[in-house]
Amino acid sequence: MAARTGTARTGTARTAALVGLVVAALAGTALVTPAVAAQAPEAGGAGHSASAGHQATGKALDALVAEGVPGVTAQVEDRKGTWRATAGVADRTTGRERGAQDRYRVGSITKTFVATVLLQLEAERRLDLDATVDSYLPGVVRGHGNDGRRITVRQLLNHTSGIYNYTSDPGFVDQVFGDGFFEHRYDTWTPRQLVALATAHAPDFEPGTGWNYSNTNYILAGMIVEKVTGRTYGNEIERRILRPLGLRATSVPTTDPAMPRPAGRAYSKLGVDSATAPIHDVTELNPSAAGSAGAMISNPADLNRFYGALLKGALLPDKQLKEMMTTVPLGDGTPPGFSYGLGLSKDTLSCGTVVWGHNGGIHGSSSSSSVTGDGKHALSMNLNGDWTGDARSTVEAEFCG
Repeated sequence: MAARTGTARTGTARTAALVGLVVAALAGTALVTPAVAAQAPEAGGAGHSASAGHQATGKALDALVAEGVPGVTAQVEDRKGTWRATAGVADRTTGRERGAQDRYRVGSITKTFVATVLLQLEAERRLDLDATVDSYLPGVVRGHGNDGRRITVRQLLNHTSGIYNYTSDPGFVDQVFGDGFFEHRYDTWTPRQLVALATAHAPDFEPGTGWNYSNTNYILAGMIVEKVTGRTYGNEIERRILRPLGLRATSVPTTDPAMPRPAGRAYSKLGVDSATAPIHDVTELNPSAAGSAGAMISNPADLNRFYGALLKGALLPDKQLKEMMTTVPLGDGTPPGFSYGLGLSKDTLSCGTVVWGHNGGIHGSSSSSSVTGDGKHALSMNLNGDWTGDARSTVEAEFCG
């Protein structure tokens, strides 16, 4: 089996190029493939071929499918142009191949968009990252030792708030990720409900004294965007990022369970750790369970363009971009080389190359976006299965291979 690849040369510098990935723990949810022939380069693609720099990446994508991932899609931007590759299938029932333009749920990659909006608001002097959560959402974070008067907005964005991760709540896990999925897949969750799930638990630690990835932080961040602007976080992302950058494949759904076309199916074993566990089609779901922590939809080309614009300073002034890239060390059990900024992660790879970005996981979908610090070499990719496969092997292959 070989990854289907295509190349396209570009004669102008792009605003695309971008972000790195985080460890699998940052994915955001605790949330038989036929052989294919290599695809010919796309029309007009006189640029580099898979044999001119991306052999290791193609092999890594093939290996993911061999491990059991139904299908993968990826796109690279570098000084030579654009390289696209797919492997496996988008639909296990029909055998339709994975497409280079497939849209997918990006999970926690949503967090970079939300953090960007908040940093823009700071640059406009409409928000203070060092103000307390309570100053914007009075009384929302209370109970069981939680107190929004002692937590800052910055601590939400870099996961040092100590607030419990609502997607770890046992009842929520059972309804949303486990046996209750098919009964509850179309349920609507409000941000207040999700925060209430979290504050029913004691904090993980005192604000500012530790690090723990918590989706609750970004539910609150989305609520703060609405409080400050009078518009939803989705409206602000569309107005401030998607429209200016022309990200036509990217959307911010609220409760609509359907996927826009083109898109493949999404597959999950719903948390059952067994080789013989049934694989379920989980494509349709109400994304309000993820909200501003992970509801967005995109594709590799749009994500590369977004992260490229971000890292090159097109979306934030220098001061705010520096704040976003100021990282804190992660908790115990995290692989060395990882640290986290404001909705943006830093990963030092085995070869010493540093990439910035985020990854994301949601039912049946595992995604990552990675970019070098100079914004000149980027990779975004998606796996349409959530029980196996590690995108970091592909990132290592592309940037170190």
